[in-house]
Amino acid sequence: MNTCIEVKDLTKSFNGRTVVDGITFHVEKGEVFGLLGHNGAGKSTAIDLLLGLKKPDCGTGTIFGLNPVTNRKAVFERVGVQLQSSNYQNNIRVDELCKEMSALYKEPEDYHTLLQFFSLEKLEKSQVNKLSGGERQRLSVALALINKPEIVFLDELTTGLDTAARREVWGHIRELKSKGTTIFLTTHYMEEAESLCDRIFLIKDGKKVTEGTVKSVIESSPYGNLEEAYLWYMGEEVTQ
Repeated sequence: MNTCIEVKDLTKSFNGRTVVDGITFHVEKGEVFGLLGHNGAGKSTAIDLLLGLKKPDCGTGTIFGLNPVTNRKAVFERVGVQLQSSNYQNNIRVDELCKEMSALYKEPEDYHTLLQFFSLEKLEKSQVNKLSGGERQRLSVALALINKPEIVFLDELTTGLDTAARREVWGHIRELKSKGTTIFLTTHYMEEAESLCDRIFLIKDGKKVTEGTVKSVIESSPYGNLEEAYLWYMGEEVTQ
């Protein structure tokens, strides 16, 4: 495997509060990498820094060896991004949104193929604001794939979805991985991470807690599943 994302000592503060505090990790091509932590742990800020949407105070983050701030166009031609908050125009239809996104790229994926892949083909003429939560989430991933990315960033992908919708999205993520797509996932759902991720990086108050394969992280704790191990690492062990 080849390293496609490299983060070294990445740090960012806002108004005197350090949100991302000297984290270092790498992501290999073709794997699902999970950045895990509670809400407010610094996960979304770390993604913003890595994508060049915010500038770090110190440290570096590169994608395919490129600085995303100085090589933004080259980087964004090769990555797809589904951000935690996706706001769309009022009354825009699914097909209209797909066409707008397709127009941004030289050789976009056929959006009809993507809609079919995510079981959205019957909703092509529907207004986006009329879609269910699960449908909107699947659409947000489809839009992130229009440029045929080698890496896709998924930020809190299934927050707010019920169990059935969440598991349906998981199935699509597994299929993306089977096609060779590298997936960078942030979540605070441990069942989701245990089901999807090859390797995980736990973060608390912007700092690294531990990292490794899901199996190794669990085995280094006193527990047999990721949810209980996660609480133990975070100092929130539940006592009976």
